Amino acid sequence: MVDYKILSRRTTIINQLGMHARPAAMIAKLAQSAEDDVWIGDGDNRADASSIIDILSLGCSKGYEVLLEAESEEDIPILDSIKELIETGFGEDVDE
Repeated sequence: MVDYKILSRRTTIINQLGMHARPAAMIAKLAQSAEDDVWIGDGDNRADASSIIDILSLGCSKGYEVLLEAESEEDIPILDSIKELIETGFGEDVDE
């Protein structure tokens, strides 16, 4: 039996510009290397994390809490990498 808690991560968008094309592309690149599907969303709405357009459709601004989910245990390192990318502000300005 799979423990679904290990297949998800919560984090918050901290960069000033929120989720725009460059960060979405960074997430999609990581998600495309997954063995199975990886999702990003807010619990109610979710998007295919390997699709830049799907990610942008969420409209994630600074302060937006996101839920990252993987369908395979093998993709846990990818979830952790995406979470770290978000928590470091995608290398962008995070000051207020």
